[in-house]
Amino acid sequence: MNSRKTIFQLGMILFVFSLLQSCAISDKQKQQWSETGQALLNNFNKKPLTTNDIASGLKQALKIGAERVVSRVGKKNGYLKDKAIHIVLPDQFQKVHRTLKKVGLEKYTTELEVKMNRAAEVAAPKAKKLFWQAIKEMRWQDVKAIYRGNDDAATQYFKKKMTPSLNKMMRPLVSKTLADVGVVKVYNKALTKYHSIPFVPRVEDDLTGYVMQKSIHGIFYYLAIEEAAIRKDPAKRTTALLKRLFG
Repeated sequence: MNSRKTIFQLGMILFVFSLLQSCAISDKQKQQWSETGQALLNNFNKKPLTTNDIASGLKQALKIGAERVVSRVGKKNGYLKDKAIHIVLPDQFQKVHRTLKKVGLEKYTTELEVKMNRAAEVAAPKAKKLFWQAIKEMRWQDVKAIYRGNDDAATQYFKKKMTPSLNKMMRPLVSKTLADVGVVKVYNKALTKYHSIPFVPRVEDDLTGYVMQKSIHGIFYYLAIEEAAIRKDPAKRTTALLKRLFG
C-alpha cells in the first residue's frame, strides 16, 4: 500500500511539472501549479525514512566515501606528499639513516623512504573490493548502529570488520609491490652500506608488515574524515537519498 502511495505521489509531481512545460497557460497559473508541485515534492521528502531507505542510503554513503578515499591515496604522491599519512622510515631505520648520513650515504635510506610510499600508493586501491564486500555483508543491526553512532562509527566498523582481511590480502601484495618498485633492492643496499661501517649494531626489520600497516592506517585516516564530512557537509551529499538521510 505504501509503495502504491509513493508511486502516486511521484506521478503527481511529474504530472504537475510536465504541465508547466507543455501547456499554454498564464504566468499566474504557472506559478500556482509550480507551488503545488513543489509542495508535493516537499511532502515526499518529509516522509519518514524506512529501514530500507536508511540501509540503502548508508551503504551508498559508505561506497562513495570509500571510493573517494581510495582515489585520493591510491595515486602518485597520495602518501609521499601527504604529511598526514606519509610513511616515514621505521624506528630502526631512522638510526640507520642517521648513521649513513654521517658518512654521506643517506641517499640510500632517503630513496628507501620514497619507494615505501610508492608501494603503499600501488597497494591501496586493491582494498576497494574488501570495502564492497564489507558493505554487502552489513546487517540491519550494523546499519542502525552506524547511522545513530558517532561521526566515525562506520570507520570503526570497517576497521573491526576488514582489518584481518586487509592484513591477509595486502601482505603478499605489498611484498610484491615492494619488490616491483625496487624497495627490496634499495633496502638491501642500504643495510649493506650500513653494516660495512665498523662497530654498528645489526639491524633487521619487517618492512613488508610495516608498510602494510601504514598503508591501511592512511586509508582509515581519510575514511574517518570523509565519513564525518558526509554527515555534516551538505556539499558532500551527492545524491537525493543522501540528502534525505543526512539532511
